[in-house]
Amino acid sequence: MTLGLFAAAGLAFFAVGDSWWQLLVAAGLAVVFAQIAFLAHDVGHQQVFASKRRARLVGLALGNLGIGLSYGWWIGKHTRHHANPNHVDDDPDIGVGGIAWTKHQASQRRGIASRTFASWQAFLFFPLLLLEGLALFGSGIRALWRGEVKRPGVEMFLLSVHAIGCLSALFLVLSPGKALAFFAVNQAVFGFYMGCSFAPNHKGMPLLEERLDFVRKQVLTSRNVRGGWFVDHALGGLNYQIEHHLFPSMPMPNLRRAKPLVEAFCRERGIAYHDTGLIRSYREILAYLHETGASLRAPQRALS
Repeated sequence: MTLGLFAAAGLAFFAVGDSWWQLLVAAGLAVVFAQIAFLAHDVGHQQVFASKRRARLVGLALGNLGIGLSYGWWIGKHTRHHANPNHVDDDPDIGVGGIAWTKHQASQRRGIASRTFASWQAFLFFPLLLLEGLALFGSGIRALWRGEVKRPGVEMFLLSVHAIGCLSALFLVLSPGKALAFFAVNQAVFGFYMGCSFAPNHKGMPLLEERLDFVRKQVLTSRNVRGGWFVDHALGGLNYQIEHHLFPSMPMPNLRRAKPLVEAFCRERGIAYHDTGLIRSYREILAYLHETGASLRAPQRALS
């Protein structure tokens, strides 16, 4: 279905032609891109193929060639995340970046602009997600340039084919202004959708500094999001994040079946199992980010 929608979006692009209606096509294609990213995620966890070679080939086709993201870079980063979710030193997803995920990171900000940004980052979080697609692309390119992935030449070639093919189609079918607008809308919607899908998984959950056993390490740092079939499909099954972290190679459609078993297991052992609605998960994230930057909003701290 996802690949069929991808083909349909391509046909719609050429059928609509040089028109501002293409911005709707750009937004729709961005949603399809995110769904392809979910497929690449599942393939990377070997939920689809037992063969690592086959999984890598399909992952490269979906990631590098399909949506323009380095599959090899993402695999390395995501593997480190699964090994130590929300660990302040070992999880690359909470490393130093635009957002201060810890109070220590916030306290290390220097300069008025950087400190002001961190102090009000809760209000800037969702607007920043509009740039997430470009940030993912840039991170992959940097990793390839530094030789941090296996077979960087192959990955760079596939990314180049994707970029040249997409840009050629844009500027052959659309006027320059419409082509740039299409690209901006597509990347903004893609980044926003990806960010809104991945953020509820761990953001705002407890951060770890000590070492815990495997079950507690995975469960205490993860958040499940309930909402029925729509949320299941919209988030690519990642709303069953606790089960996914406990059984990363379990196919996504089976995670909902494992959920009651995991809940019962955690309840019997007094392990906190966090399950909430989608809107509530965003509220928890924003509250956490606002609290993280609280010290920078205190006048006496700013003066010191």
